[in-house]
Amino acid sequence: MTDHDASEIFDVVVVGGGPAGAIAAADLAASGRRVLLLDKAGRIKPCGGAIPPRLIRDFAIPDALLVARIRCARMVAPSACSVDMPVGDGFVGMVDREHFDPYLRERAALAGADLRDGLFERISRESAGLATVHYRSGKGGEEHRVQARLVVGADGATSTVGRAEIPGHARMRQVFAYHEIVRRPAETGHDGARCDVYYQGRLSPDFYAWIFPHGETVSVGTGSARKGFSLRSAIRDLRADTGLDACETIRREGAPLPLKPLRRWDNGRDVLLAGDAAGVVAPASGEGIYYAMLGGRLAAEAAGAFLATGDARALAQARKRFMRLHGRVFWILGMMQWVWYRSDTLRERFVSICKDKDVQQLTWDAYMNKELVRAKPAAHARIFFKDLAHLFRWVSP
Repeated sequence: MTDHDASEIFDVVVVGGGPAGAIAAADLAASGRRVLLLDKAGRIKPCGGAIPPRLIRDFAIPDALLVARIRCARMVAPSACSVDMPVGDGFVGMVDREHFDPYLRERAALAGADLRDGLFERISRESAGLATVHYRSGKGGEEHRVQARLVVGADGATSTVGRAEIPGHARMRQVFAYHEIVRRPAETGHDGARCDVYYQGRLSPDFYAWIFPHGETVSVGTGSARKGFSLRSAIRDLRADTGLDACETIRREGAPLPLKPLRRWDNGRDVLLAGDAAGVVAPASGEGIYYAMLGGRLAAEAAGAFLATGDARALAQARKRFMRLHGRVFWILGMMQWVWYRSDTLRERFVSICKDKDVQQLTWDAYMNKELVRAKPAAHARIFFKDLAHLFRWVSP
């Protein structure tokens, strides 16, 4: 440990340089705060990489980061019957986290954040009003200490910060995601503007599998919370079924994803969580990039209020504002996953529902703009009764 480390004092130390941490660090640094962003180098999160237009607008994502533009989603049932859901006007952007996350970290550094390769270890409290952050420069590297008025934990679903500081974090329910990035030869015939989503129990007993185009590569992935289910075997089968088994495998990645937002994101003192660490991955869809970046921004705003006033109650505003904006959507998606993902019979009916034009339009409207569409009550009513008809098997799939 170097002698000068303990004398370094930051307003905020952000642990984790994924989308949530990078945005929090960038926003705080841009507002004039002294920020340290710690990130463990070399890790790439498994992710389909879809980002909606709302994210591209709100966070000024340059076109150069988009590896594909999606115009359609194909939903594949257990019977192998499929339903195409055209996006309509506009597109869904696709990014590769190998390049997307470093861009966001570099943007934080350009805003003034001190970006360091560091492995967070623990927090101690040796001075009034300051937390001491202990970290190592790489695995097995030298230990360092810095002090901060606030620590933002954006270090993933198994957050070391969260487990140490937020009661109940270790009991967070999770689904484990795994994907393989493969090279996409032209002769496979896969549409570079279409995402394929597989609702088949053999590929995931409680979630879904996917094939998402990334330009010259493809993300082939799946997820499950069921212990003992072989994600690698499922991906091997999916690649064989779709002609991707002979393609070069560029990398393999796996990580846990949270299933619902935590009830508390702060310790009421000097720690606030963001992103996966706070549990903000959408149920049913597994979408996390937009919600992580929004959570990072809300964490930065709550942190700014805390730093300005010294009132730790300001930290709770991050979760309150997030849930006010998206809590209802998360509840609906959670119910949808619980109802429709339980068996192949139900999954078959779920895919059949996706044929409905009302379902398609409202789904894309909500996804693209991240707002529930309230202006079409008749369409909502029609969807509700169609859902009931499929659930109680009053109609055939």
